[in-house]
Amino acid sequence: MPIKPLRANQVSRRCDPASLRFQTTSELRDLDTVLGQPRAVEALSFGIGIEQDGYNLFVLGPRATGRHTVVRRFLEGQAKKKSPPDDWAYVNNFETAHKPIALRLPHGRAVTLRQDMKRLIEELLIAIPAAFQTDEYKTRHEAIQEEFKERQEASFGAIQEEARKRGLALVRTPMGLALAPAKGNEVMPPEEFNKLPQLARKKYETDIEELQARLQAAVQQLPDWERERRRRIRELDKQITSMAYSQLIGRLRDNYSGLEPALKYIAAVERDIGDHVDLFLAGDAALAEAPAPMPQMPPTTAGGPAMGPSPASRQAAALRRYAVNVMVGDGIGRGAPVITEESPSYANLIGRVEHQSEMGALLTDFTLIKPGALHHANGGYLIVDAVRLLQQPYAWEALKRVLRGNSIKIESPGEMLSLVSTVSLEPEPIPLDVKIVLIGERQIYYLLCQNDPDFDSLFKVAVDFDENMDRSGGVMQFARLIAMVARRHDLRPLNKGAVAQVIDRATRMAGDVKKLSLQIGRIGDLLKEADYWARQGGRMTITAADVQTALDAQVRRVDRVANRMREAILRDTIMIDTKGAKVGQINGLAVYDMGDHAFGKPSRISARVRIGNGEVIDIERRVDLGGPLHSKGVLILSGYLGARYAADHPLSLSASLVFEQSYGGVDGDSASSAELYVLLSALSELPINQAFAVTGSVNQHGEVQAIGGVNEKVEGFFDLCQARGLTGEQGVLIPKANVDHLMLRDDVVRAVAAGRFAVYAIATIDQGIEVLTGRKAGRLSRNGQFSANSVNRLVQDRIHQLAEKRRQFARSGTNNKANGGKMQAKKAADKT
Repeated sequence: MPIKPLRANQVSRRCDPASLRFQTTSELRDLDTVLGQPRAVEALSFGIGIEQDGYNLFVLGPRATGRHTVVRRFLEGQAKKKSPPDDWAYVNNFETAHKPIALRLPHGRAVTLRQDMKRLIEELLIAIPAAFQTDEYKTRHEAIQEEFKERQEASFGAIQEEARKRGLALVRTPMGLALAPAKGNEVMPPEEFNKLPQLARKKYETDIEELQARLQAAVQQLPDWERERRRRIRELDKQITSMAYSQLIGRLRDNYSGLEPALKYIAAVERDIGDHVDLFLAGDAALAEAPAPMPQMPPTTAGGPAMGPSPASRQAAALRRYAVNVMVGDGIGRGAPVITEESPSYANLIGRVEHQSEMGALLTDFTLIKPGALHHANGGYLIVDAVRLLQQPYAWEALKRVLRGNSIKIESPGEMLSLVSTVSLEPEPIPLDVKIVLIGERQIYYLLCQNDPDFDSLFKVAVDFDENMDRSGGVMQFARLIAMVARRHDLRPLNKGAVAQVIDRATRMAGDVKKLSLQIGRIGDLLKEADYWARQGGRMTITAADVQTALDAQVRRVDRVANRMREAILRDTIMIDTKGAKVGQINGLAVYDMGDHAFGKPSRISARVRIGNGEVIDIERRVDLGGPLHSKGVLILSGYLGARYAADHPLSLSASLVFEQSYGGVDGDSASSAELYVLLSALSELPINQAFAVTGSVNQHGEVQAIGGVNEKVEGFFDLCQARGLTGEQGVLIPKANVDHLMLRDDVVRAVAAGRFAVYAIATIDQGIEVLTGRKAGRLSRNGQFSANSVNRLVQDRIHQLAEKRRQFARSGTNNKANGGKMQAKKAADKT
């Protein structure tokens, strides 16, 4: 039976608007389930529900399938069922300042503690200076000062009185106190002292030596007295300070009763305030502990008493020292956090320690510790794009380290990799309880599985999103999805004709009439553009015409290259025939993928045959323009020819195949059936109808196999034929297995229905060669020969002829060689 072309309803399966039970999408409810993703939903539920180490999730699948939206919706639903996580804050470590302490507090209490500490310090900055201005403090402070002053005066006064009795004077010198002979109330001049009798001078010297020893002993007691004075003043200051803040800190302690970390910190604050009262005192009061003027030193400096820090700087220092740096916890959240990190750099994930420049130096403290996404997501869920994560230096290794240790340790990349050894802050690590969700392409997932030994142990749950769903029984559900997307983006409702058009587009995107594409992002873009054209037309609902206009506009924006290639063919710059018949020449079809736009283009394939050793030469491969898949297809041709036409004798031909005017790489096996047809034409010397173009791969048994891009290929050849004028003879041969993938444009469908263009579904090479040559392929009889005058018989006879000629050449070559040997022997004999 001759092969008949496909009918119009076979080249495009349209959704009938009459089958939709609504008028506009405003009548449809939003979906309450995830459409077409049962496997992914099951994996999501499992991964979110299991509370074990290493069961983090990797969501894999193509972009624009709603992965982020679905994952976030599931996570937020689960997060609402969980209690808010504890707060975390860093506070000053008063004993080891470079190791800040991490405080864990119930949800909402960290912010409260920060506010309470700020309020406490502000009140102490008023209360403590006021306490030091009371009469009681002044009296007790003056009493201590007076006591030590009297002790000094008594000690030095006794020495001074004894010196006066012995005719000596106690004087100040740049080197300190000294004794000298006196005359009246003045120091005896040296020349007068030298005039004294020797005994008198000797007595003075003895008295000076004795009193100098006593004076030295008294001076040596001064540091001990000073230390005792300071100790008693500090005790007094602590008593006064304690009286000033005891009530305030007592109230603070009551507010946090039962919270051991907070109480421990408050106790440390209380001790530190007693040791650093000067932070709360004004300039004059801060000098209260200054030592009393030493007897051996001048009582004042040339510039007067030193000035203390300004009130503003004192307040800033006190507020900073006792601040609470809240890392996590705003007191507002409900349930567990769900965080999406759009820029997963090392610092944005782990946190960082910032620095401030002061006087040319970089300084830092615990208040400059900044949280990362892991801190914010602690106790909940963190969503990260896998590609962005892997693009950031050190971020992937840092994330794995955190997950292995179940704690967040803030350090610079250099410290993490032990590249630098500097003294910096070492914040106490914070325990981590988080579920990480990585979202990426399938290729990223498989590469990590294969190349990273840690990946399988840290991301044990794969959530695989499908790009398509079954169309059977899912059209109404898909219509509800369209309605939901339109409402989400505040678009006009679609009438049933527009919905049917979008469903048809989803089928075309899926590349299968039994499937619907789940690339929600691209469908959403189509709805937005259709809404624009509806608004331009002043319509309140989106119609099928608006959807078609949007589709046409999408193609129009990106079809410059396709138009230029077709123009080159129409001007015969690139030679493609669409009429007539030629031997050893055929129109193959290729697909060009230009990002979001793909289009088909015909290419001329030619073949030449001659006597040889059975090799089919792939010229594209010989010049490194052919890929491995294309070369595989060409090698299959040799196997097919040898097994079918030369099973009992050598395949004695040499054939060459080439894509004419091809200046770029060629790969894929979708042209192997066309290459086989053109080889059969060259061998049988039967011309191929140039009104046809061919696509399809072939196996060694002559069966035509499915290929990709069938719609683009058919439409590409149709556009060329239409530009030259449809004759009713033109058409495309496609694999029969691709019939379910046909979803051709409306203009192509109309041409098929009118008989002006044909699409043939081919299952075997024999079927295809009959369509292309108009002659029977022929069947193999019992005697090993194909039916007379058939294509296969002509090919078989030609191959036998080539084999016979090769044998004849071989025999003549042997005879010539033998004759040549005899001639050489005769010449040698003659010479002898």
